[in-house]
Amino acid sequence: MQFHGTTILAVRLNGQLAVAGDGQVTLNNTVIKHHARKVRRIYNDSIITGFAGATADALTLSEKLEKKLERYNGKLMRSAVELAREWRTDKYLRRLEAIMIAADDTSIFLISGNGDVIEPDQDIIAIGSGGVAAQSAALALSRHTDLAAREIVDAAMAIASATCVYTNDSITVEEM
Repeated sequence: MQFHGTTILAVRLNGQLAVAGDGQVTLNNTVIKHHARKVRRIYNDSIITGFAGATADALTLSEKLEKKLERYNGKLMRSAVELAREWRTDKYLRRLEAIMIAADDTSIFLISGNGDVIEPDQDIIAIGSGGVAAQSAALALSRHTDLAAREIVDAAMAIASATCVYTNDSITVEEM
């Protein structure tokens, strides 16, 4: 599942977590918003989420994830698995067109409507149309520099915005 119109990147490095998202919203081939906030904190500011896809669908999923977190006492893995299961099997939710990243102080997950709950091997993951560029840049920077997580997401998102027409340089970053 590939969504056009956004880039979300999560990096955990040396006990630091940074999640970034660009601010561009497109409708077909027209940019209609430059400063959208696609990265936000939920569940008492202990979880950072970022989404790609239809905004209303992504916000619905974020709310659903927060309810799962409340039900399972903030356990992100359990909540993510339950959300993905419900998303995949529920007649209404199955039609939602979004994908999300959720991270806390110990885990990063990609969650999709296909039932995926993927924890990356290297604590770096990206989604959206500029995701491949952002993730590749972040992996290279994490292996070959001493940059902090925030510096890596800043640099990687700059690279993605320079190469993906659906990604801009109005970046929101949340850190833990």
